[in-house]
Amino acid sequence: MVKSEIIKRLKSKHPKLTIEQLENIFNIIFNTIASSLIQQQPVELRNFGRFQTKKIKAKYNSRNPKTNEKIYVPERIKANFKMSKNLKNEINK
Repeated sequence: MVKSEIIKRLKSKHPKLTIEQLENIFNIIFNTIASSLIQQQPVELRNFGRFQTKKIKAKYNSRNPKTNEKIYVPERIKANFKMSKNLKNEINK
């Protein structure tokens, strides 16, 4: 599902709000989640899940599979999502 489809569904459930208002709300929510993750703060949405960051260690002995050349992969931060029990139960019905 893409952003425009989500906004259309929100519009059908809340006809008093304009599409621009719904798009602004959507953008605020996801920009807030993104900025919290950039600051390495976890974000928990009850009955949905938890977003958090995880550090991936640097790798000194990695290799390029195409050329077999050894390369260095620097440390990086990865976003991680863990779904709630309620969401897991809904998916597995």
